Order: sequence, then C-alpha cells, then structure tokens
Amino acid sequence: MSDAHRGDDIEPVGLGFIAGYRDQTFPAAIGPDSEDVILFSDTEEEGFERSGGYWRLALRRRELSWLTLLRTVGAFGGEPCLILDEDEGSDTPGLHIAYTGHSGMKAEALGYWLVDHGAYEVVVPREEVHSIRVERIAIPIKP
Repeated sequence: MSDAHRGDDIEPVGLGFIAGYRDQTFPAAIGPDSEDVILFSDTEEEGFERSGGYWRLALRRRELSWLTLLRTVGAFGGEPCLILDEDEGSDTPGLHIAYTGHSGMKAEALGYWLVDHGAYEVVVPREEVHSIRVERIAIPIKP
C-alpha cells in the first residue's frame, strides 16, 4: 500500500518500521532474529524498560497487530531513488539518496557514486528530487 503526497509537504524519513501494539503505534526495529521486534517510546509504557533516553519493549512479531516498513522515495534525474537521510551537515544541505533503477551507467551519468556492488548513492539539493512520497509496505506478522 502507498500514500502519495506532494513533495513539499513531506519530511524525509529515510527507512524505518512502525508497529501496532495495544491499539497504539510505535517506532520499531526488527532483530536480532527476523521474528524479534523492538518497540520504542519516548514515554513510559506498561512493560517497556528504560534504555538511555527512551523506553523499549522486546517481543515477537506475532504479538503485534501489524508491522509496516516506511520508506521515502522520489525521482532524481527522471530515475527512481530512495531517500536515505537529509544531509544538513555540509555547506549545501540536501538529500542523501540511493539509486533504485536498474542501470549502473545511468546512475553514474547522474552523478551517483558506487558504494557497493550495484549500489549507488549521492547527496543532491532537495529541489532536484521530485515526486517525494512515503511508501508504506505491510510486513507479515505471522511466519
């Protein structure tokens, strides 16, 4: 399933999981086993343990109501990309993006650099990334 929004209205979120538990939505992480899920909260919740400046709860996927992967995608140079992060540390802030097309030659022509076999990334001005939207990908909670 996918939610489409205007690019101006979306704060890039990169990649992350959210999960439904006890009729609430929590940021989540998977691991160390693929059936393990860690839920996070800024406030104390029943069963959560304090860890640094937040609260966390480890459970199994089957204990959740739902699990969703959020990823921010867009287009750069007419090619699809995944928005990894917002780069605010340099003189010219922009978006750190990964190429999700299928042509290494196109990626290199657009200025992406090879970071691993078949994986290309670049930081570009935000205004050069179009059609920004958040995709919501349902993850099965039962094996």
